[in-house]
Amino acid sequence: MRLLACFLIGGLFGAGLAISGMMNPAKVIGFLDLAGDWDPTLAVVMAAALAISAAGYAVQRRRARPLLAGAFRIPPAGVVDARLVAGAVLFGVGWGIAGFCPGPAIAALSTGRWDVALFVVSMAAGMGGFSLMRKGT
Repeated sequence: MRLLACFLIGGLFGAGLAISGMMNPAKVIGFLDLAGDWDPTLAVVMAAALAISAAGYAVQRRRARPLLAGAFRIPPAGVVDARLVAGAVLFGVGWGIAGFCPGPAIAALSTGRWDVALFVVSMAAGMGGFSLMRKGT
């Protein structure tokens, strides 16, 4: 049952990314280009995501546990350190340069484009390199 739920939720997420244009790097870069030819349409997508997230947190507060897991795993509030800020900056710079972030990039693999595959392989290599570096410290 849990696997089916994951499949359905992942499919819904991917469909939302495709419909919203988040899988199109040109659209994303147009949204991030505030000084040039700005495309505000992704602001609606982000507002909708925030509304759905807020609704999810409201439902979570009323439940003892999730439907398909033993406990909720909610990140602690108010923990902002140098590592989080550095990660956010790197994420933003990468998003601005490539026009992809992890979710839309993985969903865009379905397009069969070589540049998307190269981005995902590079992203995975960076994550793997970070994990190896972290284990060494």
